[in-house]
Amino acid sequence: MKRFLFSASCLGLLALGSCSQSSDTSAAGADSATGSAPTNTEAGVMDSSATGGMSGDTASASAAGGAAMADPSGPTAPHTDDPTFMKSAAHSDQNEMQLSKLVLEKGATGMAKTHADMMITDHTNSTANLKAIAQKKNVTLPTDMDAEHKAIAEQMRKLSGKELEKKFMDQMVIDHQKTLNTMAAHKAMTKDTDLQTFITKTTPVIEKHLTMSKEHSGMM
Repeated sequence: MKRFLFSASCLGLLALGSCSQSSDTSAAGADSATGSAPTNTEAGVMDSSATGGMSGDTASASAAGGAAMADPSGPTAPHTDDPTFMKSAAHSDQNEMQLSKLVLEKGATGMAKTHADMMITDHTNSTANLKAIAQKKNVTLPTDMDAEHKAIAEQMRKLSGKELEKKFMDQMVIDHQKTLNTMAAHKAMTKDTDLQTFITKTTPVIEKHLTMSKEHSGMM
């Protein structure tokens, strides 16, 4: 859920992202990281097209009615509207799925492989759930990573072994924390019952991803 939950890979799961370096980060989503310290810019900025994850702005988690695991210091402002949120969540899912596929292609093993497999499965489910909602509302969802995560992917392609796996796990922590924050904020803002249900359903998955990402990252 990188931001699709699409966090948050993830929302779409996540979509909500990435299933958003976004902090580099949702669908969460997400989010969504490195042998060296990851940079903070993934899943959630008000306009997901710029950061590609489910990101948020600067409101506090409590003000947004945030989830229990939301980081009060992280981005938590809701997206400007529901279509923007859905697109961000979809990016978040793609971020997590495609980064996971990358590390698997490069021979990830152990915890990293297990985590990548889980990201692909869960964020694929999130994407399917989000897609059904988007079709009802005539919203076209992105089917690729956001620009920031494409850049992260390029960095990861230059790495291998434990260095690659560490960067991947660190990115998963970033992405899913931002996705979780943003989902909580948007749930408090949106009046759309379909999206509220989606976020409610996706949030526990993003929380699980975040917890496991932190545990795995700390063990590498």
